[in-house]
Amino acid sequence: MSTCFADVSYDDFDTSDMTWDYLDRIREVTSMKIVVKGIVTREDAASAVEAGADAVYVSNHGGRAEASGRGAIESLPEVVEAVAGRVPVMIDSGFRRGTDIFKALALGADAVCLGRAYIWGLAAFGQPGVEKVLEMLDAELAMVMAQMGAPSVSDIGRQHVWLRP
Repeated sequence: MSTCFADVSYDDFDTSDMTWDYLDRIREVTSMKIVVKGIVTREDAASAVEAGADAVYVSNHGGRAEASGRGAIESLPEVVEAVAGRVPVMIDSGFRRGTDIFKALALGADAVCLGRAYIWGLAAFGQPGVEKVLEMLDAELAMVMAQMGAPSVSDIGRQHVWLRP
């Protein structure tokens, strides 16, 4: 039986028992990796890792569910610092150009996730549109890497970005 999510309301979800211990309950029923999305603070990043997350995903959910007003990329440095290489750090929220991807990698992201740009390509031209978007982003990233003197992704680092004090 399938579920139509249009028929599901937020009232149907009880989040009162959503504590970090919930990850233990999830782990009991799956062997899959557990990625915790919506991490925007060092405290939550550290808690997610301590609770057994296999990766953390920095996302402000398009600004709908996170009230600080900061962009995900502004949260990235403190999350990366708190995780300290113990698990991969992923990020999304507004990546449209190769330069955006470069900045996230320079700030310590292990993976940059796409949403809207991918969907635009899909909506306009189907799979070939998605492939073209990915080709364009790859070409833009390669160009900025060359301009910044980073021959490989592993050469991209904090030295390539300036952070406001």
